[in-house]
Amino acid sequence: MLGRRALAVTLFLSGISSAALAENWPQWRGPALNGISSEKNLPVKWSPTENIAWKLPLAERSGATPIIWGDHIFLNVAEQGKLYLWNVNRKSGEVRWKKHLSDGDVMMRKQNMSSPSPVTDGRMVWVMTGTGILKAFDVEGNEKWMRDIQAEYGRFGLNWGYASSPLLHEKHLYVQVLHGMRTDDPSYILKIDTATGKTVWRVERPTQAIRESPDSYTTPMLASVKGRLELIIAGGDVLTGHDLETGKELWRGSGFNPTNNPAQRIIASPVVAGDIVYASTRVKPFIAFRAGGSGDVSESHKVFSFDNGPDVPTPVADDKYLYVVRDNGVVYCLDRFTGAEVYGGKRLRAGTYSASPVLADGKLYVTSEEGVASVWKAGPEFEILAENEMGEYTLSSVAVSGGQIFLRTAGGLYCIGKK
Repeated sequence: MLGRRALAVTLFLSGISSAALAENWPQWRGPALNGISSEKNLPVKWSPTENIAWKLPLAERSGATPIIWGDHIFLNVAEQGKLYLWNVNRKSGEVRWKKHLSDGDVMMRKQNMSSPSPVTDGRMVWVMTGTGILKAFDVEGNEKWMRDIQAEYGRFGLNWGYASSPLLHEKHLYVQVLHGMRTDDPSYILKIDTATGKTVWRVERPTQAIRESPDSYTTPMLASVKGRLELIIAGGDVLTGHDLETGKELWRGSGFNPTNNPAQRIIASPVVAGDIVYASTRVKPFIAFRAGGSGDVSESHKVFSFDNGPDVPTPVADDKYLYVVRDNGVVYCLDRFTGAEVYGGKRLRAGTYSASPVLADGKLYVTSEEGVASVWKAGPEFEILAENEMGEYTLSSVAVSGGQIFLRTAGGLYCIGKK
């Protein structure tokens, strides 16, 4: 769905070749950090027993997305109070190796400490846990380095547990810790060398948010504006853009919590399309800002505001449209430049939606917690193409690679499509 110019920008951001774009899903929001795949001829209809290449049984739920590079699938897995990184053979679904990450897994409402998705460049894989352990492995399973972020910088103070995935760009990881409900320690961002695990910089990110509203479960994103790359961070009632080299805050947009609600934590990650950043809060207001500003851009760079945004699912945008799935399965399609409703109030199968929609092959894919994977047509007309009932609790967003869809439920990882 991406036009040539937008595709060139996203390829630049991710530092991945067009060949890799067609084959791999190296981070939580995919090869271009936006929830979009260029794959074609993808499956539309399936069931637990139909159009399934293989299923790998899993013992517990997870919000982490399967991460795919070539013949390798990486999973952050919780099992009997411990956390592991699994390397799975993409062709057969067999586990190559399991590496211990951390003890101390706990449930915090619906999630456990395996929520952050791994990231990979095909040679190395890096994985963060909700317990604050960050480890690097090569694809053979050899551990290269380990960090204990909580031991170094203080305990995480989020009300529902740490869940942000690291962002990989070129030779660095960007890790955010935005918290406040259960701590007085400052929120901060880390830039970490992927080869050594050493901190390149650590910058604090102060806000005026109170009680739970400093807590953010989002993942950092990147924006490119006039040749300048910016690190985009959402949380603490504000959206900020940072210099990649120094971590310095370049601009800040506010207005996400006009009533100063102390429970206004942010879960859905920011979405970048062109030079516009779309950022959520707890439903309203959902605000679009133009990146590339300086200082307070709350008015000068505001593009539009929308009062029917998501709480948990991260939206997805193509060249023309922004697609929003709310937690109750109600779908909106907006003109991504103006915020005007193209259609609104359309309903998927009734349920609770925590997974984020993925856009591929002219279709949108999303799964409810009840395990119904809906497929509907991208574009200005809402048309449901399939409702695939898996019958298993689901938190994770799907991944797309090599003409197949990878769907993680509480009971297993499914490879959907032809073998």
